[in-house]
Amino acid sequence: MAMFKNEQKHPFYRPLWRRIAIIVTVALWLLFELYQQNSGLWIAIAGGMLVYAVYTFLIAWPKDEPRDDASPGA
Repeated sequence: MAMFKNEQKHPFYRPLWRRIAIIVTVALWLLFELYQQNSGLWIAIAGGMLVYAVYTFLIAWPKDEPRDDASPGA
């Protein structure tokens, strides 16, 4: 898992709405696969991606992001 820790440093993922949009997109994909009931493989892949996205973008996301432009006492 150490290989994926750089994801949290990328500025693209910093806004909360983008992380939520990714999670919602993967959840919709999982619902589509469940609705189609074609293959358990794609359901497992989408489900695993959803679990990973929720963990990475919500649970393990750093709560206190340091700001470079903020000075103490200002």
